[in-house]
Amino acid sequence: MIDMDLQGIGMTSRRTRERLVQRLRDQGVANEAVLNAVRDTPRHIFIDEALSHRAYEDTALPISYNQTISQPYIVARMTELLLEGGHCDKVLEVGTGSGYQTAILGQLVDQVFSVERIRPLQEKARQRLQRLKLYNVMLRHTDGGMGWPDKAPFDGILVTAAPREVPTELLSQLAIGGRLVIPVGEEEQTLKRITRTDEDQFTTEVMEKVRFVPLLSGTVR
Repeated sequence: MIDMDLQGIGMTSRRTRERLVQRLRDQGVANEAVLNAVRDTPRHIFIDEALSHRAYEDTALPISYNQTISQPYIVARMTELLLEGGHCDKVLEVGTGSGYQTAILGQLVDQVFSVERIRPLQEKARQRLQRLKLYNVMLRHTDGGMGWPDKAPFDGILVTAAPREVPTELLSQLAIGGRLVIPVGEEEQTLKRITRTDEDQFTTEVMEKVRFVPLLSGTVR
C-alpha cells in the first residue's frame, strides 16, 4: 500500500523536489546517485508539519532541542565529498538529528551507524527511518564526539555538528583510506575532508565555509 504522505502533494510534491535537485545541480553537486537520493527522500516528514511547505527550500530549518535539519545543499555536498574516494561499505554519522542525512546515507552505503546525544530526537528519527524501510541503519544514544569505537573502523565518517577541533577519537576510528567529512570551528567554521593515508598519517582538504550547531559533549534523555 502506498503511503501518500511519503509521496507528497503541492509544496511537497515530486515536481517541487525536482526543482530542489536542479538547484543543487546548479550549485555544483554532480554525483547523480546523491541527487537521486535527495529526489527520492521525503524531506517533509523530517520536520514539523507547520514547516512542511518549506521542506524543499534549500535552507536549514529548526527542529526541537535547538537543533536544525541541515540545508539540502550541505547534505548533498557532504555526502558527495564522503563518496568521492570510492564506495563506502560502513559509515559512521555523528549527529542523527532529524534523521534526514541518515536517510540519504542509508540509500547510498551498505551500513550506517549513527549516534545522537539527544534521545527524543533519536527516537523520532528511528520512526522515520522505519517508515522509509531503511533497515541498514543502526542508531545509538551516546556522546557523539566519542563515535562508536565498537563498530570501527569506518570507511567514512560524517559529522553534522561543529567541534572546535577535530576529535582524535574520530580519527582513530577511520579505516586506512577512510574519509572524515566534518565542519570545524566556532565563530568561523570550515568544512574539511580528512583522509587517513596510513596508521598515523592523515591529509586534510579545506572545502568551504559552513555554519553548523556546535558539537556538544554529554547526553540528553
